Amino acid sequence: MNNSRKTLVILTPGFAENEADTTCLPAIQMMIKSINQVAPALNVTVLAFHYPFFTATYQWHNNTVICLGEKTPPRKLRLLWSWGNVWRRLKMLTKTNEVTGMISCFCTEAALVGKYFCSFYNIKHFTWILGQDASASNKLVRFIRPDAESLVAMSDFQVREFYRSHHIRPRHVIPNGINTRSFPEAAGIIDIDIIGVGNLIPLKQYHIFIEVISAVKQYYPGIRVAHCGKGIEAENIKSLVEKLGLQNNVHLYGEVSHQAALELMQRSRILLHTSAYEGFGGVMIEALYAGAQVISFCRPMDADIPNWHIVPDKEAMIRKTLELLQQPLEERVPVLPYDMQDSARAFLQLFGYSEATLSDNLA
Repeated sequence: MNNSRKTLVILTPGFAENEADTTCLPAIQMMIKSINQVAPALNVTVLAFHYPFFTATYQWHNNTVICLGEKTPPRKLRLLWSWGNVWRRLKMLTKTNEVTGMISCFCTEAALVGKYFCSFYNIKHFTWILGQDASASNKLVRFIRPDAESLVAMSDFQVREFYRSHHIRPRHVIPNGINTRSFPEAAGIIDIDIIGVGNLIPLKQYHIFIEVISAVKQYYPGIRVAHCGKGIEAENIKSLVEKLGLQNNVHLYGEVSHQAALELMQRSRILLHTSAYEGFGGVMIEALYAGAQVISFCRPMDADIPNWHIVPDKEAMIRKTLELLQQPLEERVPVLPYDMQDSARAFLQLFGYSEATLSDNLA
């Protein structure tokens, strides 16, 4: 071996193109940073299939990233060539590193290549189910043929969804978490009543977000609203804001850095999340730790989480928003449902790391 350090390989469809790119799959970024913190002696190598759209090897917070992206997404036979290229790079990694484990992010093509590569080379492998890969629309599961022991769901909801869709019940649940160190010091100014954070795509249903604001404005004409995020629905949302006469109420920031989004959440009373499907959105738990109340349609975990309100429909969301706005502003108490360091430790224990070893690393 040229590298005596044990290596954990992360397979993912995409990854940050540099350290300033904080918006690309932030949960995976945060998990890797947390693994670095709880097991600093472990070497982490990330292999990104498609994004960034170039081929390169570079360093990201002292972790090696191997990107095999192309300027245009591969199709059909080209996709098979892309998977073969990943296999070849993994084979090279095993020759130069002591690869002791592999995590495939999403039960899609990363899991397809990761599962069969690890079976062939006798490497321990787990798949982290992160989003819509739990749904019935994921046709790759029948080719991956995962066993329950190898599946790690991000939430209780995903365990049920994966079982309902694919008749396999993931054995492990390792939730999304936050890194409290990434939060800036709060300025103590609460000048945003309602905030939304997320991609402007149909799944997120931000037309409902704007319609809720319009209904709330009837009672609070000066309601102050912010949204962070970009996407194909951006022009439609902007048009809806103008149609409903909310130009003076709603500020559409577009894409902002992760740090800027956290700062805006610290200034907000309520985070509204209107997504129709959510594995376990990190923005909700970030908003809770920022001190805001959260209202959403989706319940990721079976246990209740303080200051997180689950509603069944738009009308109930309007009622809950009005109820919370009527409450006096008191001292904000951060709520920390899940710390990503705990999630990182849980993952490493699946690979045989002992609680004592990880505790020593954190000491």
